[in-house]
Amino acid sequence: MLVLKRLCVFCGSSAGTDPIYRVTATRFGELMVQSGQELVYGGGSVGLMGTIADAVLTAGGRVTGVIPQFLATRELLHEGVTDLRITSGMHERKALMAELSDAFVALPGGLGTFEELFEVLTWSQLGLHNKPIGLLNISGYFDPLVLLVGQAISTGFCRDEHRQLFIVDDQPERLLQRLAMHQPPSVGKWIRSPEQT
Repeated sequence: MLVLKRLCVFCGSSAGTDPIYRVTATRFGELMVQSGQELVYGGGSVGLMGTIADAVLTAGGRVTGVIPQFLATRELLHEGVTDLRITSGMHERKALMAELSDAFVALPGGLGTFEELFEVLTWSQLGLHNKPIGLLNISGYFDPLVLLVGQAISTGFCRDEHRQLFIVDDQPERLLQRLAMHQPPSVGKWIRSPEQT
């Protein structure tokens, strides 16, 4: 079983249209604290980002917020986090969040959430890290994304073992358990020269 001290959570700066997103984000934050895990996230006070940070703090947990300078306004940044890191830009932000974390979890969000998720998936595919990656699939939110990955596999742009790079679950408790039990797949070299194919 893996020791996952810090979880990096990617999620929306909006709360979405269904209250279940906030309810589940709150529950996930509470479960993290019960499991002895700290939160690393994008440093915001709004949307699901603010919801999960507040849940962890309220439950007595530690929160590290990482936010780029241009977003670090009084309206957006969470001034109550345990540790606030302000970076020069988005690239530095993502690199620091990855460095600080033992695993990654995506909750519902928009383009920024997708971009962060696919970056850590790509790093895993390339063998740059072997940290667990999970999708908390609240109300089937990530079903189309899972189908998209399946489409990439069936058309030869990804391998079948790339499905094992991430864990999808709709239950917060079970997702945390599965992350701790994760065994990274042996993907091998993804890019081959024409002579190797």
